[in-house]
Amino acid sequence: MTKQFTPNDLVRYIYQEMSEEENELLVQALHQDESMMEEYLQMLSTIEKLDQIILHPSEKVVKAILKKAKSTGLERV
Repeated sequence: MTKQFTPNDLVRYIYQEMSEEENELLVQALHQDESMMEEYLQMLSTIEKLDQIILHPSEKVVKAILKKAKSTGLERV
């Protein structure tokens, strides 16, 4: 019986959250299932793009946080 892998399984594989046995089974499945391999590669590409994003809060948000910190005495952090 062949295990059916889900997108969650691919995420677990990418983040190394699978047992050694599951890893081996998933690698075999990736070699046999072209659509699963495409989904896996798309996930890797998406993760790479997300890792490159640099987020900066707006000036309005920074001012609101500083104002709140000052009113609670947390500005000296």
